[in-house]
Amino acid sequence: MADLIVTAALVFCLLAASTHLVTVALALYRVSRPRNRMGERSVEPVSIVRPVCGIDHFDEMTLRSTFELDATDYEIIFCAARDDDAAVPLVRKLMAEYPHIEARLLIGDDRPTSNPKLNNIVKGWAAARHDWIVLADNNVLMPSRYLEDLFRSFGAGVGLVCSPPVGSHPVGFWAELECAFLNTYQARWQIAADTIGFGFAQGKSMLWRRDILDDAGGIEALGAEIAEDAAATKIVRANGLDVRLVDRPFEQPLGPRSIAQVWDRQVRWARLRRATFPIFYAPEILSGCSLPAMAAMIAAAGFDVDPLMALLAYIGVWFGAEALLARVAGWQMRLHSPLVWMLRDALLPVLWVEGWAGNTFVWRGNDMSVAKGEDEAAISSASRTLAVTTKIM
Repeated sequence: MADLIVTAALVFCLLAASTHLVTVALALYRVSRPRNRMGERSVEPVSIVRPVCGIDHFDEMTLRSTFELDATDYEIIFCAARDDDAAVPLVRKLMAEYPHIEARLLIGDDRPTSNPKLNNIVKGWAAARHDWIVLADNNVLMPSRYLEDLFRSFGAGVGLVCSPPVGSHPVGFWAELECAFLNTYQARWQIAADTIGFGFAQGKSMLWRRDILDDAGGIEALGAEIAEDAAATKIVRANGLDVRLVDRPFEQPLGPRSIAQVWDRQVRWARLRRATFPIFYAPEILSGCSLPAMAAMIAAAGFDVDPLMALLAYIGVWFGAEALLARVAGWQMRLHSPLVWMLRDALLPVLWVEGWAGNTFVWRGNDMSVAKGEDEAAISSASRTLAVTTKIM
């Protein structure tokens, strides 16, 4: 029996390490290949729809980046639910600073779905003038080649191009922890899955061809799931098309974070993944280093190897690979980052349990539930649209 346990522990730790190194290698391949080898595609006329709700630490920087793209034929549509939203004055200020960029601000409180963010952009989708539409969160920092990078990935057989967020500009330890979750863990896994043809939509940045979503019932069809990116993945795959990711994910500047903010966000995402793709969520408990490292110690003891030395060697290889990826990709990394990654992986089993433990979460002041049909946000029986539009040509 003891020999069986040792053998199982050895097989598990080797398989886990091999899988980890493969995901790192796939992500390294994607983030390091030169743009001139990716194939060129022209940027089509495109509408960029950005919902705003309140003010975050770097909103002026991220929203300003929309006006500074290396593209000529694009329009920007900002969407707010209320005229008194704190972000509205900032949007109007930026529009005034860039009069040569076609931009509009739409204000209206439409509620066709139980998803507050989706409700905010419904009016933007309807008002978009172009056949190509980008849906981008307010906290995405757009590089000058943002549109080029999105269109470059929209090849034959593709129905949607997205980008996972990469945490940047962290202020404080807890923001560093959020970077650890976002970058060398979540972005790595998403990029690796996409590289082998199994991409999942990510709601931070989405490049749609309008007809694909309209044929599925319009943008309201994204409300079929509690998370619009999960609905997008299922819609695209149902049409026999693929979801693809950009090679170099776009930044999300973080600023200061509290442990509660970081943990609540991770629990929310865990519950959303569990509710929308439970078969893929279930094995997530095995994705970090904690359990495989324990198995490595058990296997080492069974072969008369010092368990502590085995542990140090194992985590050295594991997090050394992550450090290489972070360095090559240009992602957040400091001398203490490996220690932060270790804390992240120690928390992953707890987070996995939290994902199964409940259905509710809070998003920007809205009480919501991942249980189908149990959204706790108040949904009006009729849409209330203020139809207030500001346009600066």
